[in-house]
Amino acid sequence: MKKERITLPSDPSDPEDFDVTAGAMDRAQRARLIRTTRTRLGLSQAEFARRFRVPAGTLRDWEQARETAPDFALAYVKVIGQHPDLVEKTIG
Repeated sequence: MKKERITLPSDPSDPEDFDVTAGAMDRAQRARLIRTTRTRLGLSQAEFARRFRVPAGTLRDWEQARETAPDFALAYVKVIGQHPDLVEKTIG
């Protein structure tokens, strides 16, 4: 079984710190992009989910990095961030 590469090793002087894997780092960066896009638009999770037809539970899992948002979702969020009204009009 292949172990995932450690991207950010734990601080040996901090007993509560832990290693961060490359997968966890990627998941966190994706979560941040989604969360910052939503907050920049001034929308709650429920409002964003409803407006852009993303299941609220899925959005919550992506933002909390419980699940890794797939590439297509990141692309969709980036387009929403650039053109929210156009996206809403297109899917409405």
